Amino acid sequence: MVCILAFHTKAQNSLSQPFLANDTILAVAEISKTNAISDTIKVVSTMQAKDSLLPSQYLFTQRWLWGENGSKRKNGKYPLTLEGRQHEMDIRANLNKWDRIAGYTALVGIAASGVTGQMLSDGNENARTYHQIFTGITDLSYISSLALAAFSPPPMKDRESGFTKVNIHRTLAIIHGASMLATNVLSAFLPNNPDLVPYHRAAAITAFSTLFAATIVINL
Repeated sequence: MVCILAFHTKAQNSLSQPFLANDTILAVAEISKTNAISDTIKVVSTMQAKDSLLPSQYLFTQRWLWGENGSKRKNGKYPLTLEGRQHEMDIRANLNKWDRIAGYTALVGIAASGVTGQMLSDGNENARTYHQIFTGITDLSYISSLALAAFSPPPMKDRESGFTKVNIHRTLAIIHGASMLATNVLSAFLPNNPDLVPYHRAAAITAFSTLFAATIVINL
């Protein structure tokens, strides 16, 4: 009788083991599924958080330096975090200050180049040296202004669309940038092509006018 009971108990235990094993497998699978979902949510949340720290559109030069995988991120000195971006906004504000100083210098340089250029056109050869000096100052300060704007950290969010002072400033920047380029290109052909003087002067006047307007607009 004892043998029969022992055999019966052993049989019940052996029958229940597969069910216990199946329950364990299902529990482990459910835990793994939950962990996978949690990890996915964390990854998506991290990506969304990083995306919210950068605008959707900014210059390729800024993207090269300050993008999510930019060169500034790789050394770990400028992590893409809220605190890191706030520090970058301080850098941006400082660079914008020097950008404006360089822009003011270029504006004065264009005016001085225009005056000495007119004197040179009137036959005053003594003005040539001054014209070259002021032209050099203009080009150097203007290129510096462009570089400071192009390589500064991008803003925290996208700019507002429509008729805003920032968008007007950017439009004027495109015009005076093209005018500055045309002025310098035409100046290289002036010695052998005096007929280009009116076009050179018109490009310089356009550059000065739009740069002056851009300076006024951004400070409103």
